[in-house]
Amino acid sequence: QVQLVESGGGLVQPGGSLRLSCAASGSIRSIYAMGWYRQAPGKQRELVATITSGGSTNYADSVKGRFTISRDNAKNTVYLQMNSLKFEDTAVYYCNADGVVVVGLGDEYGYWGQGTQVAVSS
Repeated sequence: QVQLVESGGGLVQPGGSLRLSCAASGSIRSIYAMGWYRQAPGKQRELVATITSGGSTNYADSVKGRFTISRDNAKNTVYLQMNSLKFEDTAVYYCNADGVVVVGLGDEYGYWGQGTQVAVSS
């Protein structure tokens, strides 16, 4: 099976930076898109940023200019560099892999990581 393991969350002051990483492991042939979503207490999960295997990116308006998503296709790993963090960025951040082709299976699948907490506080 496929697993996504996130790392890099933590506590940071407003204006600070964090870098999240998410590595996909398993019998993976290819992954079309990888991305980050977040869910704050009492709110729905929302898109933060996505990146395709070809490098096309998409960002939520709230993070444009502050967050940068990148990807290492050879390592099936996606990163999220978060700068100028704000109180409202506090959430659990979830990694997502979409359009995953698994060796031996004939369809594409989507997977989620377990989430990593990001807390912005003074």
